[in-house]
Amino acid sequence: MKATIQKLAMAHGFDLCCVSKPVLKTEYAEAYRAWIAGGMYGDMDYMAEAERLKRRCDPASMLAGVQSVISVAMRYQPPDYSVEDTALFNQQGVISAYAHGDDYHDVMKKRLKVLARDLDQLLGEHAQRVFVDTAPVLEHAFAESSGLGWQGKHTLTIHRQLGSWFLLAEIFTTATIEPDQPAIAHCGSCSACIDCCPTAAIVAPYVVDARRCISYLTIEFHGFIAAELRPLMGNRIYGCDDCQQVCPWNSHAVKHATLLDDLLTPRGENRLPELASLLLLDDEAFRLRFRKSPIKRSKRAGLLRNVCIAMGNSADHAFIAPLLLALKDKEALVRGHAVWALAKLAGREDQAMLLQHFDAMAKKEAD
Repeated sequence: MKATIQKLAMAHGFDLCCVSKPVLKTEYAEAYRAWIAGGMYGDMDYMAEAERLKRRCDPASMLAGVQSVISVAMRYQPPDYSVEDTALFNQQGVISAYAHGDDYHDVMKKRLKVLARDLDQLLGEHAQRVFVDTAPVLEHAFAESSGLGWQGKHTLTIHRQLGSWFLLAEIFTTATIEPDQPAIAHCGSCSACIDCCPTAAIVAPYVVDARRCISYLTIEFHGFIAAELRPLMGNRIYGCDDCQQVCPWNSHAVKHATLLDDLLTPRGENRLPELASLLLLDDEAFRLRFRKSPIKRSKRAGLLRNVCIAMGNSADHAFIAPLLLALKDKEALVRGHAVWALAKLAGREDQAMLLQHFDAMAKKEAD
């Protein structure tokens, strides 16, 4: 039966499928509560809501009578450049590889629902719920408990053959399915992910402080990014893959797990987009450009804020002209970061001109 379920999962585009009981180990719950107590969730207040906290730590509350949790993984194409290469793309923005194509939430949920219907045919009709990242479910904990992979020191799940270039989802079901053996960690003494983090967001093995994490700052956070963190972000404008790119398990996976059919259908224009072209996007152009992309999650103001930071970090004088136009953007978030970027790029010969612009802007600025 287990083999049949796994074959069904593969047929619907998933690369891994393992099963665990709907029980959260004490160490996972304690680690999560400590993370919340440390305020490491930043502005994601929903992470600390009492009801959601309770549900995360009590998986049985997610579905009455739940007996099994099916964890599945879907691979995506890793970057074809190294962490060191990113600094060479000073006129381009670096986008996390999973966001080069279609929004994985949509892709995986559709496939999960079809898989769930097939499971009804196989196991008899049972109550089921499908989850893709947005529910109060500690998906990496279930992945480890099911044997799908172990949680690395960067907190992502690692598989011996596939590395960590995959996304997770779950089916909670009232069907009783024999659980798999838990995964065993194989990180050993390696600290590559911790050492390479640009903002030192991995504050301890298995602990990421979202308030410093580039993925959080560029996607989930919608405010003004702390000035001391901006230079550390380089040209990363949506997410960050550094900790995965340096992981030894991924150097093995990239060589031996090449995708023949990438289900997230990557678009070339989202691989390393020109920063100047992104700064020109108005609301309608942003919606059209990122209609099926997870990048729409950052919203136009958030993405252009990130673009301004990347321009400021580029040391490229050519960005002064488009940033001057951004001083008139309707969004205060964009205007404010454009000012910072211009100040970063300014040479002595630009100071008088920029001060004129800033003076004129200050007289009209309502925010």
